[in-house]
Amino acid sequence: MSQVPPTARAARPSPVQEPPAREPVRGLLLAAGEGRRMGGPKALLRTAAGGPTLVETGIRALLGGGCNGVTVVVGASADEVRLLADRVGAGADVEVVDCPDWREGMGASLRAGLAAVGPRAVDAVVVTLVDLPDVGVPVVRRLVAAVREAGPWRTALARAAYGGVPGHPALIGRTHWSAVVATATGDRGARDHFATTPHLLVEVGDLGTGRDVDTPADLHRLE
Repeated sequence: MSQVPPTARAARPSPVQEPPAREPVRGLLLAAGEGRRMGGPKALLRTAAGGPTLVETGIRALLGGGCNGVTVVVGASADEVRLLADRVGAGADVEVVDCPDWREGMGASLRAGLAAVGPRAVDAVVVTLVDLPDVGVPVVRRLVAAVREAGPWRTALARAAYGGVPGHPALIGRTHWSAVVATATGDRGARDHFATTPHLLVEVGDLGTGRDVDTPADLHRLE
């Protein structure tokens, strides 16, 4: 993670409150990677025996945090990830979309996700990654609440920060989507757009670490 860019302004941490009313915001969970260093797709991992997989955890965090539905982008082991997403999303608005170019990296997944969300009647997306096990409901809820207060949704650009260090999730208003798509290549995602565009930084370090799990050793530390 990089240090806070000069384009970011910080929001004060707010108390974790009850789940907000559903907003014109959709969750976007990027879960297409093959997890080469992990030895398999991280979407299918469990942090504890008998516990939920990371894709299930990510979907629940976005729905519980106030997102009006979730779009999950899949690639490696797509059929297995799709089954899990469909199961946890039963009764909720959870869509699973394929990313044919998933081997290109996060940028391809983000482009596929924004393309899928485009026709929907939403003004923003909350983007997060499947390999962030402690990015839970409280983190998403605080980010959504901060943007609701700052408004408006369509022009919003914000991201979570952990001890001042930017991370995920990120909230991206519709007016930014085309610029994000134009710069989302390789594993950069929306990084270049955030680096050059003023945005809100929402401190959530009291709610989680925002650390990803890349290797079996990372996973064992959570057990």
